Amino acid sequence: MTHSGSEKGVNPLLKRYQSLLNEFKKEQTGYAAIAIIAQSCLGSAAVMVLLMNEMPMATKMVFIFLITILCMGYNAAVLAQLKSKTTFNMLLISLVFSSAVLIANLF
Repeated sequence: MTHSGSEKGVNPLLKRYQSLLNEFKKEQTGYAAIAIIAQSCLGSAAVMVLLMNEMPMATKMVFIFLITILCMGYNAAVLAQLKSKTTFNMLLISLVFSSAVLIANLF
């Protein structure tokens, strides 16, 4: 913050992240349940498209392993009732990675 009390040069992406994190903290139980369904569906779609794509089997298996570990990691964080920020970050990582694999294999 500057001396005038205004925030200078705040990254809009960071501001959005903080806003989403605060909302997630308020209603963590509900959002966690919905997010488990969403990220599991997205991960499943990414794996399906990955398996339909023509690439070496070893590469496919590595990506499938990573998608599975990230999705299971978020599910475990919810079940273990880890801190809101940790759980939210794991959700974002899982969603971003699954989305990237899905998009990369669609084109």
